Amino acid sequence: MTSYTLRSASPAKTRTDAVVVGVLQTPKGASIAPGGEDVAKAYGRKLSPLLSTLGVTGKAGEVVKVPTHGTLTSSLLVLVGLGKTATTSDVRRAAGTAARAVTNAASVSLALPADTPEMVRAVIEGYQLGAYTYTAYKHDSKTDATDPGDVVVLAADARKKEYVAAFTDAQVLVKAVTGTRDWVNCPPGDLTPPKFADAVSASAKELTKGRGAPKVTVKVLDEKELAELGCGGILGVGAGSDAPPRLVEITYAPKGATKHLALVGKGITFDSGGLTIKPAQGMQEMKSDMGGAAAVVQATFAIAELGLPIKVTCYAPMAENMVSGSATRPGDVLRMYGGKTVEVLNTDAEGRLILADALVRATEAKPDVILDVATLTGHMVIALGDRVAGVMGSQEIVDGVLAAAASSGEDHWPMPIPEQMSERITSSKVADLAQHDWIRWGGGLFAGAFLREFTAGLPWAHLDIAGPAFNSGSPWGHVTSGGTGFAVATLVDYARSLAE
Repeated sequence: MTSYTLRSASPAKTRTDAVVVGVLQTPKGASIAPGGEDVAKAYGRKLSPLLSTLGVTGKAGEVVKVPTHGTLTSSLLVLVGLGKTATTSDVRRAAGTAARAVTNAASVSLALPADTPEMVRAVIEGYQLGAYTYTAYKHDSKTDATDPGDVVVLAADARKKEYVAAFTDAQVLVKAVTGTRDWVNCPPGDLTPPKFADAVSASAKELTKGRGAPKVTVKVLDEKELAELGCGGILGVGAGSDAPPRLVEITYAPKGATKHLALVGKGITFDSGGLTIKPAQGMQEMKSDMGGAAAVVQATFAIAELGLPIKVTCYAPMAENMVSGSATRPGDVLRMYGGKTVEVLNTDAEGRLILADALVRATEAKPDVILDVATLTGHMVIALGDRVAGVMGSQEIVDGVLAAAASSGEDHWPMPIPEQMSERITSSKVADLAQHDWIRWGGGLFAGAFLREFTAGLPWAHLDIAGPAFNSGSPWGHVTSGGTGFAVATLVDYARSLAE
């Protein structure tokens, strides 16, 4: 277990095995970033020739290790590239890169830019998230042997209360993001809807244990209760699976809260495509199709643990989209919670169906804002790539989400819901709405327009995280392979801004 501390010591004199310093790209070559001034001073005139000889450029993601031979108290200097700037996002990514570069060191000090509370947050979040590994199914894991026992974040104003608060709060957020990653990375056979609901209940019980713990209530609706309510979307998607669907509803309502935020997350624990079956290679990462539900649940827990003075109601519909004789057929009509009917034309566009039921449930609580999060459409990945989420909905809410995304270091991009989408979603000849129309263009926007029909006109935004929720490639920055925990930080920062 690694312990983390915040200190105001000099990086040149800190007694750790390794010291991490940032490097910037400048027109005149590589330059030591703020936070590492004492290291630069210790090397003096030898520093520039050393950096040049080693080929250090300061490019983002670059790592160079240098034995100090007594120049510094630490025996190893780790130079990590920040790129041309040192924003919080740059620092967060550099800290994550450093976490994977420093192995077999008993102790590490981080002398990255940390001259504001926001920078301190970026350093600790980046390092801890970059060091994340998922080892639950590893027979022989060497992770504990290579992780440092002590990590020290160096900041000149480390004793100021706002710096200490940022350092502490960041670790709450990290716990929520890594919790999301754990759920997304879990094999789908071990996280069916009933098991996922049980895992949420267990996490809530742990969160609320002990004196001073936040009060969070969890309600799990099973298939019988969903049928009584008339949640046709959740039941229709889950009809083909032996593992019945669930709807998990969480409430955090602290005294004095004046704002109410509703969070809704897509929880498809595995997506075969249903009878509109996916090709084999399209199923490999479909255990991640519950990333939205995992994100909203963990964000709610983080908001509660941080004690933010805002009411949160969270809705996580969970279903497994499978193939069987009882599966929903293309052409079937489902009656959603609230009464609207939907013609199903593509059973692989199932996420919007379970979200519809949950969104109507959310509107009944009359929140000030509704945010839904979903790995919803491949169209959004085609439009924005695999590192950027699309955001659409009420303009004011979209703007707020984008501001929260900027402060949290997650990349989102605003997307429209053109008026012609209303014609497409009402094109069914037998039902109130068409769930899909097979037109190749604008499928992600169609999905957003469809979801809007279930928001009762309340302030709302939809976050399509289909691309960034799962990293099928190599780690980069603070983002590791597999589940990324994307959207948790944005949701928490949005809640913080709404509370303020």
